Amino acid sequence: MAASYGSSAEHTPAPAAAPPGPLGPADDTGLLAALLGGMDTALLALAADGTVTHWNHEAEQLLGWPAAEAVGRRGLTGWAVRDEDAGATESALLAALRAPGRQVHDYALLTKDGRRVLVRGQTSVVPGPDGRATGVYCVFTAVHAQIGLERSLALSEALGDDAPWGVVLVDADLRPAVVNTPAARALESGRDALLGRTLGDLLDQGAEEVEAVLQHVLAEGEPPGLSDLWVTLRAPDAVRPRRCWRSGFVRLASPLSEEPVPLGVAWLFQDVTDAKQAEQDGALLRFRTQQLHRAGRAAADCPDPREAAAVHLDYALAGFADHALVDVVAPPPGRDGDDGRAGGDGTASVRLRRALASPAGSPGPCTVPQPSAVPVAYAAGHPALQAYARGGSVRTSVGATGDDGWAAARRWPDGTVHGLCVVLRSRARTLGVATFLRTPARRPFDRADAAYAEEVAARIAAALDLASSSDG
Repeated sequence: MAASYGSSAEHTPAPAAAPPGPLGPADDTGLLAALLGGMDTALLALAADGTVTHWNHEAEQLLGWPAAEAVGRRGLTGWAVRDEDAGATESALLAALRAPGRQVHDYALLTKDGRRVLVRGQTSVVPGPDGRATGVYCVFTAVHAQIGLERSLALSEALGDDAPWGVVLVDADLRPAVVNTPAARALESGRDALLGRTLGDLLDQGAEEVEAVLQHVLAEGEPPGLSDLWVTLRAPDAVRPRRCWRSGFVRLASPLSEEPVPLGVAWLFQDVTDAKQAEQDGALLRFRTQQLHRAGRAAADCPDPREAAAVHLDYALAGFADHALVDVVAPPPGRDGDDGRAGGDGTASVRLRRALASPAGSPGPCTVPQPSAVPVAYAAGHPALQAYARGGSVRTSVGATGDDGWAAARRWPDGTVHGLCVVLRSRARTLGVATFLRTPARRPFDRADAAYAEEVAARIAAALDLASSSDG
């Protein structure tokens, strides 16, 4: 039995759909019309004989002539240009047929209602298939709009290069996108090296505050007025000083979108560290002078000179230190007095006993302990003994991190990280040492602090000297 087979003819699969080809002439015409209609500037095109071949929507908006009335006209005379201006205007437009490159001219055109509009146009030749010029096209805008654009561009270039303020354009991700020369100099880096980096890579202290302001500006708009921001540059190999940058912030939004879309923030800043420091120093000096004045008036009403010394110490602590100690010289055994000099290495022979102390646990007035002949157990080389030996002030610090045994080894309250010891001098004699102490919440003592402490110590010494004379 013969096997039955189907037809021997092979079935050819249907061809795949051909990919879309290039735009045809009709599509080109539609695309050209869409491009001309969507332009943000006005455009007209002239054939070699001066006939208007193209007139877009922006030209209609600017001059009032619709494309149906403009296209096909021979020249611009009598409708878009006054007769008096026609010769110069059309000559300038058609000059692009013979001149290479782009020509820029200002023209006085007419609107449909008879008003003159001064425009600035850029004219270029339209080449044909054989490369010969077949016409010209002119892109134009009102001069005031063009001047506004050029001013904006000039301002942007000036801010980006030679502005006296530092300017950093930050994108929506809070990364620098444009940095001008003063800003790069303030950040101690090259302009290109700063682009795209996070602010945390550039600033050690103050980055969080700057980012918070930038986020607020992006979300809510510009903050009122200027802000003084204290920052410290990030430098792993060195300790950089704090800088004060007077800053202004402006939100940037695209003018081309229907709704404002934030492009980023312009951060403008100027270094005002010296002026700010001078302002702070002046305010601090005025406060301390007022404290000395108040302390003097309050001490004058104290019947006991030791209480007057404690009053001076109380007023000195306000805004200056967290704790204070006053130690006076205890006469050595077998001697009736002290000549105010240290013997040997300058610290071994002197003994100091506690005369005044501020509360170490809770705030309150300085206490006047009962007189005691037991000296304070200061080890050799203690800052108070050094100050006594030198007859001046001694500053010491363990740093903001602190050390558990550092304060205890010096017989100071727990938590102390900065110390300042100054001598008590009265009538050419050294009566003892005043010690001012700070916790990590405060900065280390500086020279200005030492000068203020010496002034306070002189007043305390005078009061204690009077008390010693009264006791004698």
